[in-house]
This record gives sequence, C-alpha cells and structure tokens, in this order.
Amino acid sequence: MTKRLYSVIAVALAVSAFAGGCGRSSSGTDADAGATSAAGKTAKELVPEAVREKGELRMATSEGYPPMEMYKPGTQQLTGVDPDLAEAIAAKLGLKAKVTNAAFDGLIPGLQAGNWDVVMSSMSDTEERRAAVDFIDYFNAGGAIMVKKGNPEGIKTLEDLCGRTVVLAKGSSNLAIGQRQDEKCAKKMQIMQSEDAPTGLLSIDSGRAVATIVDSPVAAMYAKETGKYEVLPEQYDAGPWGIAIDKRNTALRDAVAKAMQELSADGGYQAILEKYGVASNAVSEVTVNTKPWK
Repeated sequence: MTKRLYSVIAVALAVSAFAGGCGRSSSGTDADAGATSAAGKTAKELVPEAVREKGELRMATSEGYPPMEMYKPGTQQLTGVDPDLAEAIAAKLGLKAKVTNAAFDGLIPGLQAGNWDVVMSSMSDTEERRAAVDFIDYFNAGGAIMVKKGNPEGIKTLEDLCGRTVVLAKGSSNLAIGQRQDEKCAKKMQIMQSEDAPTGLLSIDSGRAVATIVDSPVAAMYAKETGKYEVLPEQYDAGPWGIAIDKRNTALRDAVAKAMQELSADGGYQAILEKYGVASNAVSEVTVNTKPWK
C-alpha cells in the first residue's frame, strides 16, 4: 500500500483511479488558477452554491487506521485526525460535517459518483491517484522502525536490520522499504510477512522478530497505548497524505484549501494533530497536488 497497510485495497484503488480519471496534465494549471481567483476571499465565501444549499460537507473515510480514523470505544461514532479535521474544515465553510465509513477501495469511485464531497482516509497523494482526483495535502508520514521497549537489540537505522528477523505487513510500502534494504545487506534479513501491523507486533512480543516498520502515526499510537514498544525517530519514504476531491470540483477544492489555510493560521489544525500525538507529521504549508496553494 501507499501509506496504508492493505495491499489488495491499494491495487484496487489504483485501478479505479485510472478508470475514472480525467488526466493529470491540467491539474497544476487549474490549481494555480484557483488560488488566484480565491485571493482575498474567506473559505466560507468560496463554497460552491450547490454545496452551500445542502448545508453539509459529506466526507468519506475508511475506519480501522488509528489514530487517523477509528470508532470511539464501544460506539459507532467515528473519531480520529481525519474526522476531527473534517469537522473543523466544515465549520470554516459554514457547513456541518457528515462523516461516512466506506471500504477503502470504494472511496475514489464513490467520490467520482457524487456520493460524497471529500475523502479523508490517510490517502497518499500519488501521481496515479491524481488521474482521478486533486489532493489538498495535510499530513506528511513515512515508515518508522518499531522495536521492543528499551530497544534491547540496539537498532538505530535500517542498516541495523541486516542479519536479523523482521516482520513486515504483506504488500505494504513498509515491506518494500525492508526489501530494498535487504538487497543492500551483506548478511540478509529474515523477513516474515504479517497480515497487518497488530499481527506483526505479536511477533515482536513473542520474540520471533526483533523489529517491524509501521506508518509513523500508527506506530506512535501503538507505542503510546501499549507502553511495550519504541518508535525510532527516522521516517523512510515519507510523503504527503491528501484530502481527495474530484478533479471536476475545483471550486470546492479551493474552498477546502482556503479552510486549511485558515485552520493553520488560527492554530486549529495544529491542535487536532497534537490531540492525537502526531504533531510531527504536520505540513508547513497548504499544497494542492504537492504544489503551493496561495
């Protein structure tokens, strides 16, 4: 996956992005033009009339990737960085947020079908996905090495994984990170593959593996909640995650980008990240498809 842990999901998403996309070539120009037309206006003033009339911002996410999107314990109420940020964006737009849980591989097709207005689900801003959507980048994350608390093996870098047993999630970008490093190792790793991050951590608990690589915000959450692991500070293959909006809906894209600027300026954006312990993953400026939006 690209910053998500499920390989089948990612492949399906890439296929759907190409199938419904309208091309990458004009996205940079459209983003620049939108930023110019938005100058001097508030996020609320930029909301398209059709969205304003409905009075809500329909956001879709895929639950099960804490601390980004999850259910509150014992409830079906969605919470986490993405739902909270969606509510804050909606407030800036003068709207109410309507958050829907959906299968990850159906998020972009549902967006193109008009089932929701935005997608916020720890989704990497990639060239392939930009064939179908524009991204307002709001988060930066990569894979981080996790070890037992106290780091008994003294692991500091990827190079220290050579000759050791490591567990990595099947089909993940983190598996790719490990495999690329293994190609450089004089003494090869023993790479075990797990279905997901929690399963991989069980292998560390039992002593079958000495380390894993997990997306940094997820790693930080597991370490904090369990008290059993340490997360090394370096991130590998770090890149932007974005709020996805259909490429045909440039007016709403610009309104959301402006809302993100306003939240960054008044501290609301940083407060949400701090609430979930992921302030280090903040972006320094609002970008659309990784290009500055002003």
